[in-house]
Amino acid sequence: MALLITHNLAVGYGRGKQTTVLLRGLDLKLEPGHLVALLGRNGAGKSTLLRALTCSSLPLEGTIEVDGRNLQDLTQTDRSRLIGLVATDRIQAGGLTVTELVSLGRQPHTGFLGRLSEEDRALVAQAIHDVGMSHKANDYVAGLSDGERQKVMIARALAQSTPIIVLDEPTAFLDVASRIETMQLLASLAHDQGKAVLLSSHDVSQSLLMADDLWLITSNREVVSGTTSDLLQTDVMNRIFVSTSIEFNPNILDYQSVSKKNDQDA
Repeated sequence: MALLITHNLAVGYGRGKQTTVLLRGLDLKLEPGHLVALLGRNGAGKSTLLRALTCSSLPLEGTIEVDGRNLQDLTQTDRSRLIGLVATDRIQAGGLTVTELVSLGRQPHTGFLGRLSEEDRALVAQAIHDVGMSHKANDYVAGLSDGERQKVMIARALAQSTPIIVLDEPTAFLDVASRIETMQLLASLAHDQGKAVLLSSHDVSQSLLMADDLWLITSNREVVSGTTSDLLQTDVMNRIFVSTSIEFNPNILDYQSVSKKNDQDA
């Protein structure tokens, strides 16, 4: 059963009295145990869609159901108990230790005073362990690498104990090894812990290798969804970008240049 369902969703932004629709007519589903990659060109509406799905902004049309309830009808606390968000912004928490930062994920459950029980502390420690950062639990965030910081932010979302985790460009500032490790971690959270994990990314090859399902925003702003294996049997990957200089190569699961020689031969 899907944890999150959209019905005829439209997202965009407004400036004054003018409204710009980026994506519309979206009927999408997030299921437990699935890692879903949202792919599309810059400006296609990926972050706007994620903001609507996490109630950071309101949809222009349609509804979003989470666990059978309308997302907009839920309180902020209830939403925070259902959806964990890892934003793309670089974190400014250098004065906190890893444990202190991850502990912030328990706020939806600890009440106004934010006092941690033994159970809360155990969940925080488990989240840190799950992302492979137990050896740095008492280190300051300021001394971590970008890859380590991203793991800590994922641990904070894990500490929220939500069935859904949404990540906006989680590998944006990472080197190759850290990108692969992060994607492996997210796949493990979905497959081993039953989380519904949705991420946006520009790392096409890793997304296609690791994701169970894809949400693809084409150049004409159509959103095509389906299993990764099924969509790779279609031409949809060549509909994401409008360019005659690149093409999708299914053998390497990535885009490559179209040589001038091939153009001449054609």
